[in-house]
Amino acid sequence: GLIGEHLPHSFSPEIHKRIGDYKYEIKELRPEELESFIKAKDFKGINVTIPYKQAVIPYLDEIDEAAKEIGAVNTIVNREGKLFGYNTDFGGLKALFERAGISVSGKKAIILGNGGTSKTAEAVLKNLGAQTVLKTDIVPTENVITNEEAVLNHSDAEILVNTTPCGMYPNICKAAVDIKKLSDLSAVFDAVYNPLSSQLIVDAKSQGITA
Repeated sequence: GLIGEHLPHSFSPEIHKRIGDYKYEIKELRPEELESFIKAKDFKGINVTIPYKQAVIPYLDEIDEAAKEIGAVNTIVNREGKLFGYNTDFGGLKALFERAGISVSGKKAIILGNGGTSKTAEAVLKNLGAQTVLKTDIVPTENVITNEEAVLNHSDAEILVNTTPCGMYPNICKAAVDIKKLSDLSAVFDAVYNPLSSQLIVDAKSQGITA
């Protein structure tokens, strides 16, 4: 199944119905319920989404090296009572970049968001040779700037990746930033997949930007 805090947007049951013959359930958990759910180990395997990709790590027995390096887990497998953590987002996001045919090497990129998915996006961008990778959040911290600062001081960014839930169903008429203020963009990627074309993607395509 899939765990997360708010999951009305998820297509995961439909996806897994097409690729497997197992039962796949959605489980919404409040933050205070996470520990008891993981420790009960009443599952064979789960996917993990916002906001628990980092929070689940302390409860795992073993973590794949790639997931450990990224600092986020989106898949947990229960093998005879031992929990193994993986990050399949890295391969998926890298494949998305490559399929789009956009060269990242030597470019400046902005990642909207500072959660588990942003860590994966940062790892992929660096793996593909991005020269500069900036991350944003509502509250700036060390090495993290605000969206406003990104637009004001880094309007020359060429790659934009949204890892926030902004624009996700049911709030589909929102975009995390006004991309008209980022004049050098050559590509926009959005982790939101419900709707399949988020407002950010629609805005980018209307300006002739690969998205």
